[in-house]
Amino acid sequence: MKKIVVILCLALSIFCFSANSLFAVDKLSLMLDWFPNIDHLPLFVAKEKGIFERHGLELSILSPSETADPLKLAASSHIDLAIAYEPQTIIAASSGIEIKGVGRLIGHPLTTLLFIGGKNIEKPSDLEGKKIGYTVPGMMDLLTDGFAKENGFQKYELINVGFTIIPSLTTGKVDAIMGPYKNYEVVELEQHGYTPGYFELEKYGIPDYDELVFVTGATTLKDKERLIRRFRKAIQEAIEMTRKTPEEALEVYLKAVPEAPRELETAAFARTLDLYAHTQDFSVEKWQKFADFAASIGMIDKEVLVHAILWNGK
Repeated sequence: MKKIVVILCLALSIFCFSANSLFAVDKLSLMLDWFPNIDHLPLFVAKEKGIFERHGLELSILSPSETADPLKLAASSHIDLAIAYEPQTIIAASSGIEIKGVGRLIGHPLTTLLFIGGKNIEKPSDLEGKKIGYTVPGMMDLLTDGFAKENGFQKYELINVGFTIIPSLTTGKVDAIMGPYKNYEVVELEQHGYTPGYFELEKYGIPDYDELVFVTGATTLKDKERLIRRFRKAIQEAIEMTRKTPEEALEVYLKAVPEAPRELETAAFARTLDLYAHTQDFSVEKWQKFADFAASIGMIDKEVLVHAILWNGK
C-alpha cells in the first residue's frame, strides 16, 4: 500500500512539474517612449487579447519620467525593451551607446512642421523670417535646420517650446513648430477650432524613417534573443489583428487605458492605422540614408553604419 501511495505521489509531482513547464511564461519589461497613447495600441491588443501569452511571454509595460530614459535604460539592461525614435537611436549609436534595434512599431514619420492655416504659410520658403518652435533639443532643432537647408530658406528664429505645442501656436509665440505629430497635435488643433497646416518631413527632403522602434541593449539581446524573437512575432500578429478588426482593437485599447480621451484617441487612431509597421524587419538601406543625412546636418558627430545596430531576428 505504501508503495502505491509513493508511486501516486511521484506521478502527481511529475504531472505538476510538466504542467507548470507547459504553461510557464517568460517575462519581459518594456518602457514606452511617453505616456500610453494610440501609437502603442498594438501592445495593448497583444497583452489584452492573449497574444503575448500564446507566445509564452508576459510583458510589463512601463511609462518613463523623461523621453530620454527608455533608450538609456534599455542600453544599460535595466529594462529589456524600450520604444525609441529612429533619429534618437542613431544619435545614441553615434555617441557610443551599445543599442540594438529589434523591431518596428510606426513605420513612417509622424513628426511634422506644424502651423495654423490661413496665416500665409503655403510652402516651406514662406517660413523665411518666421519664428519656428521645436520640441526636443538636439534633435528637432537640427531637423529644422536640415528642413530649411533642403527647402531653401535661411533666416528664422528657433525657439524651444518643449511640449507646450498648442498654446505656443494659438497665442502666436511661434509661427510654426517642428516636432508635433500628424495624428495628435493636428487633431488637437482641429478640436480647438483651428485649421491646421503642416509639412510632412519625408515629402520635403527629409529621408523617410521609422518613427517608433523597439530597442534593447546588446547584452540583453545576447541573453534573451529567443524571447525577443517571440516578442517580434507577437507584436506583428497584434498589428495585423488591429488592421483586420480596427473597431475591436480600439475598444480593447480604450478599456485597457481608461484615462485616455476617447474623442481624441478615436480621431488619432484613424490617422495612425495605416502607419503601424507592416513588418518587424528593418530596411538597412533606408536607415543608412537617414544616418547619412543626420551626419550631414550635424545631428551626429560620428558616422553610423546601421547594419551594426539593426537586428532582424537572424
